[in-house]
Amino acid sequence: MRRRPSSTSLVSAALAASAVAAVWLSAELAAPGVKVAAQRSAPAACGPPHYCARTDQKAIPYPGAVPALAAAGASIVDPAFGSRIVRVTDASLAPRGGSMMTPASSEQNAWNKTSTAFYVGDDGGGYQVFDFDPGAMTAKPKGGRLTGWRGEPEFSYTRPDVLYGIDGWSSVLREYDIAQHKFRTVNDPSKCARLGPSDRGGDISVSADDNRLMAVFGPLQDKNTLVYIYDRKRGCRWYNSQTGQIGGEWGPAGTINGPYRFGIHNARLSKSGDYVAIASGGGLGGTAIWEVATANVTVCTNGALQCGGHRALGYSHLLNSANSKHPLDLVRRPLGDLESMTHLVEPLPPRPAAADWYDYHLSWNYINPADTTPACFSTYRSDNPAGPGLAPRVMGPWENEIDCVATYGRTSTIWRFAHTYSSARNGFWSSPRGNVSEDGRFYMFTSDWEDELGRDRDQHYRTDVFVVQLR
Repeated sequence: MRRRPSSTSLVSAALAASAVAAVWLSAELAAPGVKVAAQRSAPAACGPPHYCARTDQKAIPYPGAVPALAAAGASIVDPAFGSRIVRVTDASLAPRGGSMMTPASSEQNAWNKTSTAFYVGDDGGGYQVFDFDPGAMTAKPKGGRLTGWRGEPEFSYTRPDVLYGIDGWSSVLREYDIAQHKFRTVNDPSKCARLGPSDRGGDISVSADDNRLMAVFGPLQDKNTLVYIYDRKRGCRWYNSQTGQIGGEWGPAGTINGPYRFGIHNARLSKSGDYVAIASGGGLGGTAIWEVATANVTVCTNGALQCGGHRALGYSHLLNSANSKHPLDLVRRPLGDLESMTHLVEPLPPRPAAADWYDYHLSWNYINPADTTPACFSTYRSDNPAGPGLAPRVMGPWENEIDCVATYGRTSTIWRFAHTYSSARNGFWSSPRGNVSEDGRFYMFTSDWEDELGRDRDQHYRTDVFVVQLR
């Protein structure tokens, strides 16, 4: 087991990382082809959309010891990158001392509008809302535990106290006021679309103006068939992916313009509310884009898997991997023209021949209508060692890290903020899925902290939720 670093070593590492960050920022702001002298101190203001974090492409191995952690509320400075990380949860906050985690999808908006609240899940299927002080970077439970929701909730992009979800029994769309602890029904899909006795809702998604809500209905993931839209001004609209039928209270009805028939793995609404990206659970082999106001459904024609994998939606663009020879060959494409791709990182460093592919989750909730803000992600390897104090593997840049990528312009920039300290070897929920705040200042993620967080009642290694500051 590795030894823990002293507080002196952590401070020294943080100062060194800050100096490096200043150098990289200077290079980032320079005009193309202009050499910039190294700066000795970081600018007074560092933050989105122009971060001061390092942007090199060097492999950064984990420190000689996993940073020591106190109880929830404690913080550390990442010794390699200099970012502050706060521990949000511990066993005392979890039902029966179990694991706590961020949402299964990094696309879900788990932060409120003002970055003063977020929610986390627990291994009992419930959710807890936390109050967050963005200045002090302190978090505390708001009180109470939300249960009985199907799928994961999503915060409103316009109202800081509103969290949307789907009732697990009635499948109605509901909103929860986190300040008053009150529920209100928004819409009942069964009054518009025919639902079977075993159909339940999930994947709730909200447009940035709060006008449209989307949900998926069916018996279970990969066999779900109905994408449901509720527009506050116009009413309901739906698309059945198995029959190709479209109906509802507005827009053209009938059959879609293509032959596509498939089950639904998941779906998300674009921030504009104009498109739905639907990942196939069977029968399609890729991702379909439904233009909500029409009967147009398009599948990526530049290779079915080109729109596959983990993705994120902006207002009118989609981010995902190009499925090339490098896992971080990220592309940005218009939802209305899927074959038009812009590669975000060029050139990419070569991958060692023995290097395994690694995975990541994209979060793009810090967003503007032009889709030009950075997106953030966390990476993890399936071949990390498992066991207390064993560091995750690093064979190249961005591996087992928390980073953000520029989505527009000529910068080809990836900002690097922290290691995840997660083995990602304790099942899906130990992968360091993360969600960026709506202001781009914080990133919440899950970690098993190299199996150093203790075990649950079944003797599985626990996970907790952490927040890293993005500067």
